[in-house]
Amino acid sequence: MERDDIFDLYRTHVNAGKIDTYERYGLNAVMGRRDGVRFWDAYDDRSWINCHCNGGVFNLGHRNPAVLAAVRDSLEDHDIGNHHLPAASRADLARRLAGSTGGLLPGVVFGVAGGESIDLGIKVARAATGRTGIVSASGGFHGHTGLALAAGDAQYRDPFGPNPPGFVQVPFNDVDAMDDAIGEDTAAVILEPIPATLGMPIPDPDYLPAVQQMCKERGAKLILDEIQTGLGRTGRMWAYEHWGLEPDVVVTGKGLSGGIYPISATLMTREIHSLFDTDPFIHISTFGGAEPGAAAALAVLDLVEMPGFLDHVVDLEDRFVAGFAGMPFALRHLGMMMALVFPAPDAGMYAMKLLFDAGLFTVYANNDTSVLQFLPPLICTDDEADEIIGIVRSVFG
Repeated sequence: MERDDIFDLYRTHVNAGKIDTYERYGLNAVMGRRDGVRFWDAYDDRSWINCHCNGGVFNLGHRNPAVLAAVRDSLEDHDIGNHHLPAASRADLARRLAGSTGGLLPGVVFGVAGGESIDLGIKVARAATGRTGIVSASGGFHGHTGLALAAGDAQYRDPFGPNPPGFVQVPFNDVDAMDDAIGEDTAAVILEPIPATLGMPIPDPDYLPAVQQMCKERGAKLILDEIQTGLGRTGRMWAYEHWGLEPDVVVTGKGLSGGIYPISATLMTREIHSLFDTDPFIHISTFGGAEPGAAAALAVLDLVEMPGFLDHVVDLEDRFVAGFAGMPFALRHLGMMMALVFPAPDAGMYAMKLLFDAGLFTVYANNDTSVLQFLPPLICTDDEADEIIGIVRSVFG
């Protein structure tokens, strides 16, 4: 099958608008071989360093050998398993995830994708409080499924009908707006610690602690969407550690898969998780915590929790900060959660094209198109980081 055949089939059966856009801007790659920080075109010798990583899916690079080996070993004896029955890998993964929060969030429920697990986080917050109101940030993004979609921006949900009641959005990093929004019917506030689709603004040091305090005082739960910021991306296991927070719910996904097998999880306090003591079948996910996925996630945790791994992430951050000095963009960063901020609207879109042509794959921030999301793999060597920096400097220097 030739490249044009693939594009024609996608246009006919998958997403015509996406293919039209790719062709208009000359983004004509078809993913072929992939390894480590790179992927190659299936039809020629072009390659790209992946500096978007699908929002953190490829934190550990493409086809990480340890994750591949774990999934292969699992498939020797197991299939996806049965969500009605316990499995050793699923139990061990729950223990490890709970332990990663220092015991703060001992309850774990598995899903397949982030949106599903966000939905559950909102559901259990409502169940625990007996309230319905949900406050989120304008420009944030939590997924395309029901409750996750309702917590996002109107542009993603309006074509599908009116939003269900109870959802309110306020500007990110605005303490006064949040203070006004949290009321007696608020079940939860849901936030990304650093909203990726909004362009990765870094919150003021006192913003998230203030939101947590308001939630505690008013009986609302704090849900943190760490699907992109978690698992070492910011130089800590969880981004909330930077502010000393104690969230009631944390959602993880994307990178938990190791880029090999889809899996997500909703972590919650014992109080909230007790819902399943009395009604164990109130929520199920047929493929959530599939055994090969649990094996992949355990391998991910083994790597992220290795001595020195998070130190390497911080060292990479310092390397990129120094390497991008003097460039015609501002660099937002917390660990390797980074964004290139240009002075002109839509400049992030043009920057994406320029870097694509130079051998870096990036994606602009859809809710702030002056910003280019910049998420190199966390396993970059110093030489690979210098290569990335060199490409960016050659394009914008």
